[in-house]
Amino acid sequence: MDSLTQIVLGAAVGEAVLGKKVGNKAMLYGAIAGTIPDLDVIASFFTDTVTALEIHRGFTHSIVFSVVFAFVFGWLVSRYESYKDFKGWCCLFFWAFFTHPILDAHTTWGTQLFWPFDLRLAFKTIFVVDPLYTVPFIVFLLLAMFQKRTSEKRQFYNRMGLLISTSYLALTFILKWVAFTEFEKALENQNVSYTKIDTRPAPLNTILWNANVETEDAYLLANYSFFDTKPITFESYPKNHELIANYADNEKMQRMIHISKGWYTISQSENQLYFNDLRFGLLSLEPHSESFVFQFSINEDPITKDIYFVEQPKDTKDGKKLMSQLWNRIRGN
Repeated sequence: MDSLTQIVLGAAVGEAVLGKKVGNKAMLYGAIAGTIPDLDVIASFFTDTVTALEIHRGFTHSIVFSVVFAFVFGWLVSRYESYKDFKGWCCLFFWAFFTHPILDAHTTWGTQLFWPFDLRLAFKTIFVVDPLYTVPFIVFLLLAMFQKRTSEKRQFYNRMGLLISTSYLALTFILKWVAFTEFEKALENQNVSYTKIDTRPAPLNTILWNANVETEDAYLLANYSFFDTKPITFESYPKNHELIANYADNEKMQRMIHISKGWYTISQSENQLYFNDLRFGLLSLEPHSESFVFQFSINEDPITKDIYFVEQPKDTKDGKKLMSQLWNRIRGN
């Protein structure tokens, strides 16, 4: 999830663990702990693109990290804070660290909660930024913040924030199932033969859902809103996997395919090849758009002949245009 949401979640968890003992300091340390796992993005400054993608939401989002560093930070804080309960501080940092990847596991990228095992949990029920999850959470946290630390109202507000946000997460599983069912019906009604289907919410909401459908030679992409009145339409994007036949045995290419979980297409513009990760969809809802959220140019080193990937920059104009398109599409086709 986005940094603000993780800060709010960490603060609420910190309050639940030590709010009665240390007041707003519990929220402060919880908020700090809620952001620490995302420091793995620093890896992008020191490693190649493929390695940075593998590291993202890896070790720092694992149970191992939550346990080990809860002791480290718990010891550090208990050394200089007036409240010396080592166990209490460890509990605060553990739960703030642990709830971070649990929340991230609901997004499309997912988390390696069980690192070092190569298993990434990705429920794909919520977008990385969702106001319906975050805004109510912030409101109740602010209400709690301005109450006395021993006040029953403070505990009530904080619990309500946690309860409402958790209930919304549970609801997203139901919404995902309903959307998945609608996509399956549409494929059946249109006599589409496919091997697998993947669904996820569109940006900023859980009313509009996206689907990727794999067929023999192409992927079908589609959108469905709960307010739709017309049949779902699928747009075909050829796999073009044969374009990277020369790199089929290349280690970095194999790692990139693994990262995408096999949901990728290859496109070509003039002599340049691009690797398109389909799991995150498109930056446009216009028909036959080629503006993928995550697109990487495939480049070959002239000396070593090895390949490397470069993520293509995103145009802010595309983002603004997408927001307008999303609002119209959410209201139905």
